[in-house]
Amino acid sequence: VQLQASGGGLVQAGDSRVLSCAASGSTFISTDMGWFRQAPGKEREFVGVISRSGGTTLYADSVKGRFTISRDNAKKSVFLQMNSLKPEDTAVYYCAATSSYLNDKASQYHYWGQGTQVTVSS
Repeated sequence: VQLQASGGGLVQAGDSRVLSCAASGSTFISTDMGWFRQAPGKEREFVGVISRSGGTTLYADSVKGRFTISRDNAKKSVFLQMNSLKPEDTAVYYCAATSSYLNDKASQYHYWGQGTQVTVSS
């Protein structure tokens, strides 16, 4: 699976933004898709994951209620809808694929996109 994330940019606090992740390869529908982020000087952090069917999602507490993950298996795409953005959401956001189920550990993801920068100004 090859992944390419896009949609990042500079936004103001309180704004919304949608990140997209386009996948190639025939195994997309058999993988759970996660989003992670990494701020400068910090470790990569789990944001959320969506099951291969799209029927189940899991989120980090820091984004629960503000971020929503969805996927379109026909288009091999995953989306991260981010609402009520805060300066602390500033990070490089990565999409990733895993064969495990609803996993929140970066080590369990074997395919990664290149990352897209989201900067939230106050």
